[in-house]
Amino acid sequence: MRFVLRPFRAADLPGLVKHANDPTIAAFLSDAFPHPYTEDHGRVFLNEAAQQLPFRRCIDINGEACGAIGLHPRHDLWRRNMEVGFWLGREHRGHGIMAEAIKQMVVLGFAEFPEVTRIFGTTFGTNIASQRTLEKAGFTLEAKLVGTLVKNGRVEDEWVYAVRRGRSGAFLSSGATD
Repeated sequence: MRFVLRPFRAADLPGLVKHANDPTIAAFLSDAFPHPYTEDHGRVFLNEAAQQLPFRRCIDINGEACGAIGLHPRHDLWRRNMEVGFWLGREHRGHGIMAEAIKQMVVLGFAEFPEVTRIFGTTFGTNIASQRTLEKAGFTLEAKLVGTLVKNGRVEDEWVYAVRRGRSGAFLSSGATD
């Protein structure tokens, strides 16, 4: 299945709301991601995406916004790090789309942000699909933090995966190394 990573646009609202309103999306994201996901939520998101911070891309399949991926810069002591966040509509999972989208965003992130030396992603300890996706995208498990997350009244472990500039042939780019 083919997809395109591209900037979001106003016309993405129907597809965004259709796919983001699935409760399995919000189940493994931060509480800032609402469920139900309404057109108002979609408009706010598209407005923020247009400003490019964090650095977000639409996962476009056959002309429809079916998911999102973003790089979120860290600051202060963590300023050489970015966090990748992602979700994909249920009907498009299991086809390798997200692992490939993550790879593309890592290459783009290291190219666009030369000061960044590490891109990381976190998953719930119970979210095996996202763990496998990050591994397929070339990320390495760095830590398992016990009981650090609380979602819907449940305490969850947090797994931290990362890729570093210049440590994997797939992610070599010019600029600083750590």
